[in-house]
Amino acid sequence: MHMRCLVTGGAGFIGSNVVQRLLECGHEVTVLDNCSSGYADNLKPYPEAELIQGDIRDEAVVDRAVIGKDVIFHLAASVGNQKSIDEPLYDASHNVLGTINVLEAMRKHGVGNVVYSSSAGIFGEPQYQPVDERHPCEPDSPYGATKLCGEKLVLSYMKLYGIKAACLRYFNVYGKNQRFDAYGNVIPIFAARIGRKERLTIFGDGEQTRDFINVADVAAANVAAAENPDARGTFNIGTGTEITINRLVKFLREVTGEDFQAVYAPPRPGDVRHCTADATRLREGLGVWPSTDILENLQAYYFWMISDPISVEKVLSARPT
Repeated sequence: MHMRCLVTGGAGFIGSNVVQRLLECGHEVTVLDNCSSGYADNLKPYPEAELIQGDIRDEAVVDRAVIGKDVIFHLAASVGNQKSIDEPLYDASHNVLGTINVLEAMRKHGVGNVVYSSSAGIFGEPQYQPVDERHPCEPDSPYGATKLCGEKLVLSYMKLYGIKAACLRYFNVYGKNQRFDAYGNVIPIFAARIGRKERLTIFGDGEQTRDFINVADVAAANVAAAENPDARGTFNIGTGTEITINRLVKFLREVTGEDFQAVYAPPRPGDVRHCTADATRLREGLGVWPSTDILENLQAYYFWMISDPISVEKVLSARPT
């Protein structure tokens, strides 16, 4: 099955990996990205992917990008709990209004398939572990609330207009093309601090747990969700395993060979204590069996990071003099 695909946010960390996977599967790809947090350089290895530089909040740009497509992978978003707390209007303009623009353009042009990138942030502090798709959604940040709103919008369009929709709830994603961002995932933040010879800051006691999933598995889940005609509704995208932040630090010492210091700070508002996915639907519904070898995947990620010119420049430019 050949698909003509639009990937919003396709120059970003996860989006560029989705682009790679789609092209490897023989699909045609157009990317819509304003490159505010993504990098056009991420797409240089894929010259066959057309890049439209534009914003999902621009109705005319979105409308033009959607025409003639079979499926939309909607990844463009403002990402991060703390960023949403600092800038809630910016967060909502992207994650709610931008999503409506995409859905309306789909409806206008008869595009009947969407894969929406959601987040485990919709759950808030889990009431039980592992978290399955039926878990109550009580987000603790504007980011979680806007991603939940995006899910509800997508699923309502599925009911109203008969489109096929899959909402993928990402847990803690890491891997190639994930560069340092103060609002981002703990792994690139820690890796960048190690590169700068700085101490790591652990918020809380370090015994909080996360379900870290490699971006290659996330990209595979996106493509499977689009290709499978029965893939509808919500899917938790995690490994079903958890590690503590303290153990992550231990792994990073082993991977990098650096004997860095770690200090502890008070927990941050909006951060959950424990969160692990029930990956049953991911495995059985989408046929994706994610890797749980975080040590091997961290080694691959760190090797990529120290070889990536943009990552190196980010670390060096921020290194204390």
